[in-house]
Amino acid sequence: MQVTRRYWAVAGTGLLLAVLAIAFARPLLLVGAASLGAWLLGRQYLFVRALSETTAVMTIEQLPAQDRVVAGNETPVTLAASFARPAPLAIEIEIGLPISATGTDAEERTLDIAPGDEQVDTVVTIQWAVAGSYEFPQPTLTLGDADGLFVEQLSRGPTPSIVVEPQGPRNVHVGEGGEQLMTAYGRRQGGRRDAGLDPGELREYIPGDTADRIDWNATARLNEPYIREYEVETNRTTALLVDHRTTMSDGPPGETKLDYAREVALTFIDSVNEFDDPLGYYAVGDGGITDYRPPTSGRYGDVKRRLRALEPTAGDTTATDRDDPATLRHTARGLTDQNAFERTVGAYLESTATYVEHIAGDPLFETARTSLARLSGTVWTVIFTDDSHRAELHETVRLARRGDGRVLVFLTPTALFEPGGLADLEEAYERYRRFESFRRDLARLRRVSAFEVGPRDRLDAVLASGNQRSRSANAQ
Repeated sequence: MQVTRRYWAVAGTGLLLAVLAIAFARPLLLVGAASLGAWLLGRQYLFVRALSETTAVMTIEQLPAQDRVVAGNETPVTLAASFARPAPLAIEIEIGLPISATGTDAEERTLDIAPGDEQVDTVVTIQWAVAGSYEFPQPTLTLGDADGLFVEQLSRGPTPSIVVEPQGPRNVHVGEGGEQLMTAYGRRQGGRRDAGLDPGELREYIPGDTADRIDWNATARLNEPYIREYEVETNRTTALLVDHRTTMSDGPPGETKLDYAREVALTFIDSVNEFDDPLGYYAVGDGGITDYRPPTSGRYGDVKRRLRALEPTAGDTTATDRDDPATLRHTARGLTDQNAFERTVGAYLESTATYVEHIAGDPLFETARTSLARLSGTVWTVIFTDDSHRAELHETVRLARRGDGRVLVFLTPTALFEPGGLADLEEAYERYRRFESFRRDLARLRRVSAFEVGPRDRLDAVLASGNQRSRSANAQ
């Protein structure tokens, strides 16, 4: 309990009367001083009793309108107070804001309750700047008596949590050579695509395919030999290799290569979930594997959560004492948690992504070589990466085709993400053509499908530039 300036003013008046009574030998003044002292003690007793009664009959609620929100958006939060009996004290209740929440000042998020009120509420709109998981602190209550002599501050009420998801890219394109893929890839009745009973996809004929696999109707229609692959019923394991090396950070905030790859990977997980297939997850940074989950069914939500939290690594390829997991946790435990900064840093150090396994050589290739070799049965390897390491990726894809498995590669073209890359559309088109040639080389490999992933608007601008140049050349 705290006393106010008014309390000290009254107490000072009583003290002055006592001094004057002694100085001038006026007992009446001393009686007045004693009366003020007794009055203050009585008001203090009444305040303490009213404070106890108020907290006993009071219910505080703070309710975010949603428990998940995208960074940059707003969330209404309702603050409500109710009393089993009319409130005997004046109360101010302030909503506490988690770190990264903005948009209101203290006055705007304060609820005023007058003596006698039984139910009061307000709605505060909060903006979220940074993705993460946050917990609201308890609301702060400031209670005062009617005479303005005493004040008490308490923390009461629930501490709801909210998950702020990172801003996702918009207008996501998944396709081949600028053509949008019309259906979700990976849907099937069985597992692998090969000779079987149910019609599957068409692909171009490549040397080595037998004549009995040619789809003659499609060949006559398209004027080129095409192979019809078929679905068969079989179980399969899906292994996701997600590249989050430094090059995957190319692009504007919220629209990086990794952001686009993540969007497609999350959708792909939903497809795996429909069939309850075992799903393995391997996150690959500059120095090796940063996170993994062995193939299992039913834990798709955990993989999606980890995927959403993934950020590009910083380019370090060697282990140091500084980023050793035990060292980081020891440092975190040394913090005192006495302020918001230390709590935030402590949480970061406890959860910082460290390398599960450091790898010499190309991390993606070595992950496929070591981790996929431990999997048994039919394995579908799904790789999300870019075209920065083409030779290594080509070898990774070839390696991942072991047994009767299949490989799907989702590539983010560097030509669409480089800073200022679209300033010269003709040059961007030439880079995209080289990318497309590489993607086709991958797709020609047996049991391999390769797709481009990126912003539809940027790809359209690049392709339009190429088409315009072709028309100009033909007109000459």
